Amino acid sequence: MRTYVRRLVAAGMIVLGCTSAVALAQARRPIEVPEVPANLEVPAGHAVFFKGQAAGTQNFICVASATGTAWTFIGPQATLFQSFAGAFDQQNATHFLSANPVENGLARPTWQHSFDTSRVWARALASSTDAGYVEPGAVPWLLLQATGASTGPTGGTTLAQTVYIHRVNTSGGLAPTTGCSESTDVGKLSLVPYTADYYFYRADTRR
Repeated sequence: MRTYVRRLVAAGMIVLGCTSAVALAQARRPIEVPEVPANLEVPAGHAVFFKGQAAGTQNFICVASATGTAWTFIGPQATLFQSFAGAFDQQNATHFLSANPVENGLARPTWQHSFDTSRVWARALASSTDAGYVEPGAVPWLLLQATGASTGPTGGTTLAQTVYIHRVNTSGGLAPTTGCSESTDVGKLSLVPYTADYYFYRADTRR
């Protein structure tokens, strides 16, 4: 029995070692940034350092409006993943709406690192629905700017370095066109599936 357990532990260590090696090799590879519309270009002096492929929902609530009722955006809820050598996907961040302490609790889109729990809050600077880039029925591509950041409880700083964020390669996520037309619809929620790639930029210290 002890021999069997030792073999299991050894096998587990080998798997973990291979996983760590693949992760390290992936981390050392440069992140390729896709071409974006001119109005979404990141200002000079910044370099991409982190990427996540998001899958989740864009969330809406039906509210009363001046003309009756309308779907209103609440916020996102998504998990970000990173692919390692095409072999497997590892969660590396989460995306949601939360209060930004730097702006007196103003609700902002938030990204939290899955390992060191550092956070960044951001606001949209520019958007694009250019058909040359954005597929039909998809939420716009965005350039966002950090409006606040925090380190993790043990001092993690990964996402706290962020200055700009790209949301690109989007699919889905637009507000519904039905289901919010009557007063009885007020308060209804719609969680619309979407995917996107997020690229995070920090000050380029190599300059």
